[in-house]
Amino acid sequence: MSSDEVMDTKAVFTALYDVCEENAAFFSGGTKGQAGDTSQRLVDAMTTIQEHARSLEPVITGFAAIYHHFDFDPHIPANGYRSLVKVVRCCLLHIIHKGRYITSNRRSIFFRASHNAAEIEAYCSALCQLRALLYLAQRLLHDNSHGNLFFQEESGLSQSFLREYASMHKGCFYGRCVGFQFTPAIRPCLQSITIGLVAFGENYKKHQSGIGVAASSFFTSGKYAIDPELRGQEYERITQNLDVHFWKTFWNITETEVLSSLVSMTATQVKVNRALSVPPEPFDLPLAADPTRMVTVSPPASHIGLGPVQMRLISHELREGQDSETLLAMCRSEGGPISLSLSLKTKRSLPSPWLLVHFHGGGFVAQTSKSHEPYLRSWSQELNAPILSVDYSLAPEAPFPRALEECFYAYCWAIKNHNLLGWTGERVCLAGDSAGGNLCVTVSMRAASHGVRMPDGIVAAYPATLLTVYASPSRLLTLMDPLLPLSVLSRCLSAYAGTEPQVEKQVDKVSTLSMVRRDTALLLRDFKQGASNWIHSLLDRGSADSVRQSVSEATLTSPHADPTVPTEPSKYSMEKGSLRSQTCQDLGTHTNSDTSDAKKTSNHLSATTANHSSILDITLTPESKPEDVSFFLSKEVDPSVSESFSSVAIPPPGGEEDSENPREFPEGFEPLRSEQLAEMMVESSPIVRNPYMSPLLAPDSMLKGLPPIHIVACHLDPMLDDSVMFAKRLQNVGQPVTLCVVDDLPHGFLSLSQLSRETREAANICMERIKDVFTMKDPPPEMRKHRKLERTNQRLSASKRDHTQLSQATAQEGEGEGFVVGGGASGIGGEELASFSPPTKSDAEKILA
Repeated sequence: MSSDEVMDTKAVFTALYDVCEENAAFFSGGTKGQAGDTSQRLVDAMTTIQEHARSLEPVITGFAAIYHHFDFDPHIPANGYRSLVKVVRCCLLHIIHKGRYITSNRRSIFFRASHNAAEIEAYCSALCQLRALLYLAQRLLHDNSHGNLFFQEESGLSQSFLREYASMHKGCFYGRCVGFQFTPAIRPCLQSITIGLVAFGENYKKHQSGIGVAASSFFTSGKYAIDPELRGQEYERITQNLDVHFWKTFWNITETEVLSSLVSMTATQVKVNRALSVPPEPFDLPLAADPTRMVTVSPPASHIGLGPVQMRLISHELREGQDSETLLAMCRSEGGPISLSLSLKTKRSLPSPWLLVHFHGGGFVAQTSKSHEPYLRSWSQELNAPILSVDYSLAPEAPFPRALEECFYAYCWAIKNHNLLGWTGERVCLAGDSAGGNLCVTVSMRAASHGVRMPDGIVAAYPATLLTVYASPSRLLTLMDPLLPLSVLSRCLSAYAGTEPQVEKQVDKVSTLSMVRRDTALLLRDFKQGASNWIHSLLDRGSADSVRQSVSEATLTSPHADPTVPTEPSKYSMEKGSLRSQTCQDLGTHTNSDTSDAKKTSNHLSATTANHSSILDITLTPESKPEDVSFFLSKEVDPSVSESFSSVAIPPPGGEEDSENPREFPEGFEPLRSEQLAEMMVESSPIVRNPYMSPLLAPDSMLKGLPPIHIVACHLDPMLDDSVMFAKRLQNVGQPVTLCVVDDLPHGFLSLSQLSRETREAANICMERIKDVFTMKDPPPEMRKHRKLERTNQRLSASKRDHTQLSQATAQEGEGEGFVVGGGASGIGGEELASFSPPTKSDAEKILA
């Protein structure tokens, strides 16, 4: 760690101690009555914050000295340890800023002591929980191998984290502190999402119609808007205890006609937007190694039997073939196909040499291409290429491998029928986000196993590459992430694995009119109680200052290592084989990336076996052996590095790892606990370790056959370590891979691309990577840093000059970018301090000025 970073850390903690001590001394003056009680709350909170900070300071300093050993490479400083440190620093800067606001305004007659006490208490609670997460991160550092981000077993530390998550208080992260770690432009959106979710959750399955749910949710949303503590409490209850069917319903709100129509009006206009229903018919494709031989691709049939594969064709221009009778016969009415009369009048462009095949995200359980239309329309215009987005079947009704089967079938169908899509058949790129990123990789692996043409490249945004419950530093962030809590993530993974119940819980429905009448009374009562605080809070936003965090992490070249593959055979209970499938696709006995097995067959190969189900075929996939997976890249560890690790890592308290009720935290500290435990019934099936489900665990031989992969990850995403470790694995086997990390944005930023400049720029980065695939550009390592990072680094250099004057911090506003991309998860951070006026990058310099 550089001397500048040491000074930066010291400056932050020194400022925190000063502002807390000064305010504690002021409010301990002994005022009686209600004002005295509020003053005591402020004193207690300030004192507790100092206690947490004194314990955190050496831990933060220690992590800052060693976390560069876990980076993908020196150009890409990003991993879960860095993210945790960044979030803690952000919380500290929020507290410093709020403390200085109190110092400046506490003598004013308009100063609202109760409101400010609640703000400080909320961040004090958040700091306490972050302290607990850092303890768990120290455990990970102790238990893991050098350079490994994942604890490679589902027992032990991974189970400890699940147990702690189930009982730890999380409401503080969903109330006043919601989204504090993200860019200010995103925070209002996150607040709206949390308010909408808790209002929706209160009325979930209580009405006969969607109109009833919407009306009742509207009336109940008011109390959650004016009461952050109530909102946080209810959000925690919902995320902990409602099943995957609730999340499927809520996430699919954007699929409704009203919302989708509103989005369509603001999105880029395209001439072709067709929902297709491709009949389930087998067809032949030539082998990539020998085009004179053919392989039969059969339609998906697992779990729910034979059925059409749903897709959506989006094209900014009407191209030859896109209005053919063959394609029009496959159109579904909801896609809004072009009428024949309009097609005759519209000029047809020549077929494009490029095609983008897109797999949407949604945790394998929700959303369709309609939810992702806004950015897909924009991409179609900017790329000047048609886009085929696959609406694969969703879990839990259609668990693994149904989605993979349908996506692979759609990819092969696009290659076979390129003339219908306005594509010449030249270059094709796979793109997807989250679950879709996983499918991009696994579809390519399956293409290699079948010997058919491989895509020319993959662009995966924040992909899920490890669908196990293994603990990692970034996954600790699920405790506070408003979009990806661990309980929700685990339900989605269980649904895709087939262990989540397919039948949702039944709830008694009540009259919409009675609910509206009751909720109107509640709204009026809550509005009367909270309107004053709400208005004053808005006034505070206009007068207070905002601070952004300065985080500058040095990165050094270091060896990398990756998680091990469990040695136990991957088995899947045949009790789960209540499949309605009679003919399903062989997911491969793929042992290497060539097509040697195919060459041994006759001129016509079958990709299906009539008497085998796909689930059975998956279990026949050869289990990866440790020697097949290049996880441990560093054979020898420098003694000085081991010493620096040991100074930060901590063993389990008391060394009792096997006790029935182990203590996870040191004596004298205990995190805040929830009033009710989360339902963390994670039934882990061995199938989640199958390479076609968790490509991070694939043997080297399967990874070597993949096309170039471009990964775009988020620094504050709980799935960050999935991207970092997968990129390191690909790099180690010699596969072309790039990793770009965007700062200050949440998981799922592509779906938020219309909401802010930062999310639009992040979506444009994905589009630029797609262009690289189409134009065969392979950016050198020095070019992996996005152009905006250069301007950020200039600001960073300027910020390092003024670490000595730490007393004047919060009164000015400046102009700057709130976004750091590319090689950089480091640089000036994009965090917002409290719910005040929009902060800028220069604010972080001012607080250390």
